[in-house]
Amino acid sequence: MSGHSKWAGIKHKKAIVDAKRSKSWTKVANMITVAARGGGDPTANFKLRLAIDKAKEANMPKENVDRAIKRGTGELKGAAVEEIRYEGYGPGGVAVIADAATDNRNRTAGEVRAAFSKHGGKMGESGSVGWMFDEKGQILVFTHAKDKEELMLQVIDLGAEDVEESTDEELIIYVNSKDLEKVEKNLLDNGVRVDSAEVSLIPKNEVKVEDERTAAQILKLMDALEEIEDVTDVVSNFNIPDVII
Repeated sequence: MSGHSKWAGIKHKKAIVDAKRSKSWTKVANMITVAARGGGDPTANFKLRLAIDKAKEANMPKENVDRAIKRGTGELKGAAVEEIRYEGYGPGGVAVIADAATDNRNRTAGEVRAAFSKHGGKMGESGSVGWMFDEKGQILVFTHAKDKEELMLQVIDLGAEDVEESTDEELIIYVNSKDLEKVEKNLLDNGVRVDSAEVSLIPKNEVKVEDERTAAQILKLMDALEEIEDVTDVVSNFNIPDVII
């Protein structure tokens, strides 16, 4: 099982709890605002629909969602929100990427740089580690342990490029990012429970981390970056064995 799939599962569970806080409502609102630039109708704008799904998970009030959409479409004035990608290295030389949606790039850059420095990493230049990842659609689905093998075969027939175990009751399905909407619909139409769907960066190769201290530093760095209000996604190419986790 890859480190990425484990982190994706951990991240999803954290998001459901953490996103109930107003701080995380701001994070999701910024994602909605950016997505709404492509149109305010979620039935015609898949990126917006995914952002609204995150808002629903967070129990974000409908009026907050509507306000964020109107900011994105220009119906409401406010500070411009832009997408920025930060790249760098963590402990043990692992590659780390943090995506952000922010209305103050100086503030966000400072917070991201501080997180890297505090937890044994170093922020790099744009493009310094991005080449180590591929953009893929990523779908987290729930399954009972006894049905797992059957479901793994089924999702391949429904358009998945690859599938991995995340936990005993969860699978992560990888698809071409352009096919994410189609494959998610295929899964739902066939009775598969989808817990989340998003476009994410998947490492081409992973760095195995077997030193406990280094592993702890990496996970603290990932947590610190996730905690930054403007950061919307964090990925890395670490692979920490289960026994160390």
